[in-house]
Amino acid sequence: MLLIEEKYKSIAKLLLSSGTCPRCVLRFCCVGSSAPYRLPYKNLADELQKFLSNDGDIAPPSKKVRLGDSEECRSETEITRDTDVNEAPQTCNLCLGILQHLCSTEFVKQIFHKVQSAGYEFQDFVFSVSLPPQLLVREHSAWLQAQEEMRRQDRLLEKADIIQLKEAYKWIIHPMISEELGVQAVSKSVFTRMAVVKALDKITDDDFVTHFPWPPSTPKTTCQVIDIQCNHASVFVAGRYNKYSRTLPQTPWVIDGERKMESSVEELITEQLMTVFQADSFNFSSSGREDVDVRTLGRGRPFAIELVNPHRVRVTEQVMKDLQQKINGTDKIKVRDLQIVTREALAHMKEGEEEKTKCYSALIWTEKTIRKEDVEFLNDIKVCHVISI
Repeated sequence: MLLIEEKYKSIAKLLLSSGTCPRCVLRFCCVGSSAPYRLPYKNLADELQKFLSNDGDIAPPSKKVRLGDSEECRSETEITRDTDVNEAPQTCNLCLGILQHLCSTEFVKQIFHKVQSAGYEFQDFVFSVSLPPQLLVREHSAWLQAQEEMRRQDRLLEKADIIQLKEAYKWIIHPMISEELGVQAVSKSVFTRMAVVKALDKITDDDFVTHFPWPPSTPKTTCQVIDIQCNHASVFVAGRYNKYSRTLPQTPWVIDGERKMESSVEELITEQLMTVFQADSFNFSSSGREDVDVRTLGRGRPFAIELVNPHRVRVTEQVMKDLQQKINGTDKIKVRDLQIVTREALAHMKEGEEEKTKCYSALIWTEKTIRKEDVEFLNDIKVCHVISI
C-alpha cells in the first residue's frame, strides 16, 4: 500500500507525466513511511498505476515514463496506456537516477567490498551521502509546480513536508547495507549545500521559473558515484602522565623547521597508541602544560588523545594495561589510568584546567639569617601579587 492521500493525486500525475520516478513521486506526495520506498520498482509502479486509475473521471497522463527495477534497475513498467515497452528506462529528472540505479544489490556489494578492503573493526555504521547541488534546484522547481496544484484545491504544500532525497535514499539503502555487513545502521544528521540553499531562499518564485522552467530538462546521464570512502569515528584515550626529564617538552619542539629536542611527552605516548589502534592521525590535549625543564610529579597531569579514523577499536582492558606498560618502558615519563573515554569526558578535563588551583614550593637561599620574626611576617601576608619582569 502506497499511503498516498487522495489530495496528492494531481501532484502524482503531474510528476509522473514529467519524467519523475515513482519514488520521487512518493516524496512529493509527503509519504513519510519507509515501507513504500522499499517496494521493488515494478511493484511500486503497479501500485501507483492502481492509485491513479481509481479516478475514472481523469485518465492517466499520456506521456510515456519508464521505470527501473529495484534489483537490476532495468525492468520497465507501464505507467500509461500507450507506453512502448521497448523504450529504454528514463532517468528521473529530480533524483538523477539515485533512487533508480543506486539502490541495486550490485551497488551495495561495491560498498561492502570497499568496507571489507579497509579492514575496520566496527559494531555499527553511519551512511553519509554528499549529493550534487543541482538536485536542490530541480527539487525547488518541482515544489513550485506542486504548490500550484495544491492551490487549485485551496490547500498548502510546505517545502518541509516533502521527504528529503537523502532520507528516502537511506530508508531504501540502510537495510540492504545492514544485511550485507551484518551490523545495524546509525542515523546521523545529513550534510547540506548551504550556498545553493541560501540562493533558493532568496530568489523569488517568478525569477526562479524564468531561469529554471518546469519541467526540469531530462538528464542525459545518470548520477554517477565518484567515490566510496570508509571512515571510523574517533576513539578517545585518556590518562595521567608524570614527566621526570628536564629536557623533554610536552609536544614536539620545532622552530623554523629545526627540531630542538629529540622527543616529547606527546610522541612517547602516542607512538604506542597509533600502532595498536591503527589510526590515521591523532590530536593530543592536556589539562595545562609544563615548561621543558620542569618535572611533573604527584598524581600526574591529565591528558587525552583523539585517535582519528582508527581501524582497530575492540581493545580489551588487558590490552590497555599492556599499552601502559610499554609506554612506561622509558625513564622519561610514566602514565597511569590509561583508558578509553567518550568525547564528552574531554570537556570535564578542560573544566578541571580552568578551576584548578596550584600550590608551589621553593627552596630559597639568602645572604642573611632568617629570623622567626621574618617567617611570621611572611606568613601574615594573605594577598600576594607576582610581577613578572
